[in-house]
Amino acid sequence: MIEKKISRGKIREMMFNEMSEKRIFNKVKDYAFEYADNSLSRNVFPTHEAIEGLKEFDEELPVGPTLAEDVIDKLNKFGSPATVIENGGRFFGFVIGGTIPVSLAARWLADFWDQNAGMYVTSPVASKLETVVEGWLRQIFRLPDNVVSGFVSGTTTAVFCALAAARYRVLKQMDWDVNTKGLFNSPKIRIVAGMEAHGAVLKAVSMLGLGRDNIEWVEVDDQGRMIADKVPELDKNTILILQAGNVNSGSFDPFDEICDKAVKAKAWIHIDGAFGLWAACTENLRYLTKGIEKANSWSVDAHKTLNTPYDSGIVLCNDRDALFSALHVTGSYLMHSEARDGYSYTPEMSRRARIVEIWAAIRYLGSEGMRDLVDGLFDRTRQFAFELKEAGFQVLNDVVFNQVLVVCENDDITSKTLELIQSSGECWCGGAQWRNRKVIRVSVSSWATTPEDITRSVKAFAKAYREVKSLKQSRG
Repeated sequence: MIEKKISRGKIREMMFNEMSEKRIFNKVKDYAFEYADNSLSRNVFPTHEAIEGLKEFDEELPVGPTLAEDVIDKLNKFGSPATVIENGGRFFGFVIGGTIPVSLAARWLADFWDQNAGMYVTSPVASKLETVVEGWLRQIFRLPDNVVSGFVSGTTTAVFCALAAARYRVLKQMDWDVNTKGLFNSPKIRIVAGMEAHGAVLKAVSMLGLGRDNIEWVEVDDQGRMIADKVPELDKNTILILQAGNVNSGSFDPFDEICDKAVKAKAWIHIDGAFGLWAACTENLRYLTKGIEKANSWSVDAHKTLNTPYDSGIVLCNDRDALFSALHVTGSYLMHSEARDGYSYTPEMSRRARIVEIWAAIRYLGSEGMRDLVDGLFDRTRQFAFELKEAGFQVLNDVVFNQVLVVCENDDITSKTLELIQSSGECWCGGAQWRNRKVIRVSVSSWATTPEDITRSVKAFAKAYREVKSLKQSRG
């Protein structure tokens, strides 16, 4: 590919022409459609040749401008083949959802809008959509009318925001304003969490200066659920962290019982529900989320179970003043509005209008569509577990939502089988450590996964397992 250089002083003129003539945007559209057409048949993980092709990006900083079409051509030629097909039906790693077409289309439009969702005056449409979706989320999750939302990059940031609000409120009740006094010499905050708490929780606790060594760990059962009887005596100085959807087993803590105890003690309750909170969408799984309305804050991802594009995290909180105060911002140049100013509910002052694709997904699906989406993921997960058992694999967890933990007869065979599955390109899933055993971790999170995708993937599991066993036998 021969790239053409642009003479100095012409770049602004070229950009005006590119915007008006639309050639590069039409080129991107064609490349995007080609990518979509090929993604369902392509290897889920890029080939060795595609990875090698990334070396084409190893170059010195260009001195002069390059034609926009050459930039896009290079990105497509060497970038597209080196992507992981996360939007297809056979990617089962890391609880990464697919992308609903209408939500992706809405993002395209929003990218042209290029709105800063920080203030009403920088984007009235983002302000309005955030207000509308906030109300919808209260209905979806069956939360009280006083719950407010912040739209952030992902669950890690959502947990950070929620625990920042919790830190503010707990210390304020002890007559300590953390915003002005900081944490030096502050009263002690208790952090109580289950031993299977997600790494995002630990990261947020660290970033907030609360200290991971201060966490009071609660025992969990064989599915990773917090054992209610093991929860220590709580008080108003406590932040209790519960989990809706264990990242490995998919299990849910017994919210109803534990929350009653915490509410009585006036502790702050946070529920980390990155993918699991969406179980509230459907009558079949709503029992898993019974009692979540008793909490004070919640964290959830739209780009997981709801299948919006990355990045779409959400923090919800029933204490607007605590969230607002924890994330407060000042500046004489800032223009506060009577309408919603999004930066009051997030750490960022400037951020893209990610609300557009969340609104589009919910508006498109409606409550019935979300129910069908979540039920579909559950059905495909049960199918996966059933067919794996039929193929001779052992499933370690009770399949309650979208997670399957798979093992072979020992860790070595499990690990080697996983390696062959990943390298096959037929499907992709990750590994983990569960109850001192190495496991293959399957997360069914995409609307695009069909029954045929599951069967095809199980065949890839079985083939990899046979190859590992055959190799071991040949070596004696």
